[in-house]
Amino acid sequence: MVDVNKSECQQLISSYLAWLRKGLSAESLENSCELTTPFLDRHNDHLQVYAVKRNGNIVLSDDGYILSDLRSSGLEFNTPKRQLVLHSVLNGLGVRVEGNQLVVEASTTTLGQRLHSLIQAMLALNDMFVMAEPRVASFFWEDVKRFLDLHEVRHSPRVKIAGKSGFDHAIDFLIPKSKTRPERLAQAINAPSKNTIGAYLFLLTDTRDARGDESEAYAFLNDRDREVGGDVIEALDAYRVIPALWSQREQFVQQLAA
Repeated sequence: MVDVNKSECQQLISSYLAWLRKGLSAESLENSCELTTPFLDRHNDHLQVYAVKRNGNIVLSDDGYILSDLRSSGLEFNTPKRQLVLHSVLNGLGVRVEGNQLVVEASTTTLGQRLHSLIQAMLALNDMFVMAEPRVASFFWEDVKRFLDLHEVRHSPRVKIAGKSGFDHAIDFLIPKSKTRPERLAQAINAPSKNTIGAYLFLLTDTRDARGDESEAYAFLNDRDREVGGDVIEALDAYRVIPALWSQREQFVQQLAA
């Protein structure tokens, strides 16, 4: 694994933000603004966000797309367990469900942060719920948490950490520093691809100055139903992220539990 120096890290941030700006476009509708992002859903369609003014603030929503799409794939939120996971993701990002829509409210000064949080929520739900009931019995995030609990790995789930950009980021699991091991961050990625790991890599790049260079990062990659591509592993290696394939998870118990 090749280390990335500080100037190269800054270049990574600049490149990411340039890609983000290039991929964003906006269109004025009758009563709202439609923002198309460069982030792709599980159908390889660009995620879109809609903005309307309400009581002097700006309300951002997905117009009901994410939850409707998941229901059309056979996933209903009709059990307390699924509702709990759904709202734990949304609450950690400050996003709420309003009718069938994912919604955040922003002022002109918080617009960028709230937009970032909504997109994070859309990507997280799209990733966590990429399944139909006959194929998958439990959420991958829950599987990872159960694995950590089974091996008595001390951790805090759903932690929000601040980045250099001013954005807050949601990390799935924060494993505190011990006498023998540094702090460890871990993300559960159900459908590994360059698109789904992109937000995690930006999170790490944006927060590493604050967390310290000695902090370690892991990505739990679900390879039960699909092979994880070499491009995903290479991208993680480039950002000093340890790829923990789910089929090989036992190999990481000692370094996570220490």
